[in-house]
Amino acid sequence: MTDPKLEKAQQQWEKETLEPTLRRFPERKENFTTSSDIPVPRLLLPPDPDPDYLDQLGFPGAFPFTRGVQPTMYRGRFWTMRQYAGYATAEESNARYRYLLSQGQTGLSVAFDLPTQIGYDADDPIAAGEVGKVGVSISSLEDMEILFRDIPLEKVSTSMTINAPAAILLAMYIAVAKKQGAEVRKLRGTIQNDILKEYIARGTYIFPPKPSMRLITDIFQFCAAEVPKWNTISISGYHIREAGATAVQELAFTLADAIAYVQAAVDAGLDVDTFAPQLSFFFNAHNNFFEEIAKFRAARRMWANIMRDRFAAQNPKSWRLRFHTQTAGSTLTAQQPENNVVRVALQALSAVLGGTQSLHTNSMDEALWLPTEKSVRIALRTQQIIAYESGAADTIDPLAGSYFVEYLTDEIQRRAEAYIAKIDQMGGALAAIEKGYIQNEIQEAAYRYQQAIERKEQIVVGVNAFQIEEAGRDLERLAVDPAIEQAQRQRLAALRQRRDQAAVAEILTRIEKAARGSENLMPLFIAAVEREATLGEIVGVLRGVWGEYRPPL
Repeated sequence: MTDPKLEKAQQQWEKETLEPTLRRFPERKENFTTSSDIPVPRLLLPPDPDPDYLDQLGFPGAFPFTRGVQPTMYRGRFWTMRQYAGYATAEESNARYRYLLSQGQTGLSVAFDLPTQIGYDADDPIAAGEVGKVGVSISSLEDMEILFRDIPLEKVSTSMTINAPAAILLAMYIAVAKKQGAEVRKLRGTIQNDILKEYIARGTYIFPPKPSMRLITDIFQFCAAEVPKWNTISISGYHIREAGATAVQELAFTLADAIAYVQAAVDAGLDVDTFAPQLSFFFNAHNNFFEEIAKFRAARRMWANIMRDRFAAQNPKSWRLRFHTQTAGSTLTAQQPENNVVRVALQALSAVLGGTQSLHTNSMDEALWLPTEKSVRIALRTQQIIAYESGAADTIDPLAGSYFVEYLTDEIQRRAEAYIAKIDQMGGALAAIEKGYIQNEIQEAAYRYQQAIERKEQIVVGVNAFQIEEAGRDLERLAVDPAIEQAQRQRLAALRQRRDQAAVAEILTRIEKAARGSENLMPLFIAAVEREATLGEIVGVLRGVWGEYRPPL
């Protein structure tokens, strides 16, 4: 029995949303079929009348976006396949990036070392012993140029996991693109730039909340005008989940942070529709397969309603929740590391079935050391097998209408909304963080999960069940040469000798003055890195004005 209301809505969607998309971006194939030559429809709808369908599910590329943010989803093109990479020197990381691109990766994802993440140059005493260890060491524009050597920035999408000094690293990226002759307005990518989750779960903060939020809104304003295709923030549930949160908490606390960012930008005088289309999200793909799929679907629906109803956004692009996914690092085991290949494959499939826009798959050896070229290749091949061999990408939202998946989607939304309501009562995400509420909720969830493992109520294969004797590791190992720290120090010393010191001092003085006022800092950061001011020098000026964040006891 055909529902006349749904049939009419489908016809309108096809005419107004689908057909314009197909004219601009044809689907990957003319005909999608199974191995038995059974036709695979683009989109399946309920065969019987469902009074809640249009409000709760709707059509892909249309409010409330439960079924996806693009009208054709992966039938048009696959998600962006990124592998988070970066270690040692810019030269070594550049070689890894070019290798991954040659193997079919479609976007770059940069990991920075700890000194870079907290705004110190490689030759700072605080950086000793950490240079290049958990990511690439970037102190200057010269380092950034080497990192992207022979990689045309106008043609690739780059994600950078950087938060407190995100504005300065973005300035370096823009400066490198300009040197390449790229058109800045065409640059595509993302800076994580999510400082609230650093206070909650990760810890690589520098400045107190108020100036940190000012930096974020400066980026929103600058990119809306100058780099319109750049995602100005990746509001991150990933690290919240890695700290021990449940799927519901990951979604609730991420959206609460997002509400705080939008409100801060509105309070700074920005029109919501000028910056909201450039917001993006970053979620974790954990072990419970169906719960993760439901979480992604609920996230889109919740955000669409928040942006339309709470912030009165008028542009449908402001309602879309676009997200990157990474498989769960916290689920990787040092015991029987080959098992991680299976974990990652299932987690990646949940992200695809949940409608992610880009995906990173963890390597099997990451619980032991930095991933080798071989293990990264297996992780990338995992995505490619899902894309090209599984058929999971041939129809849109294939699990819609599943009694179980729709039940989980509704229940996750209900529980996450209850959390957000409680956080609103406290005065918003920042107030809830200052009171320790969000941190305590995550710690309690992590404790309960660990107890379940210890009581064997939660089985972790190879850890508390199905163990084997493992005398030694037969896996290849990647080691970072400690000599790179001295090489980075020498490079910085040479830079400081050859640059125009007066020009550097003058721009740093201008940054200090702007930091005390309200001038947008992004143009000054670009000018500073172009004059060869270092990351640590720029952050040092800001520290002098704003101080450092000290978490409450």
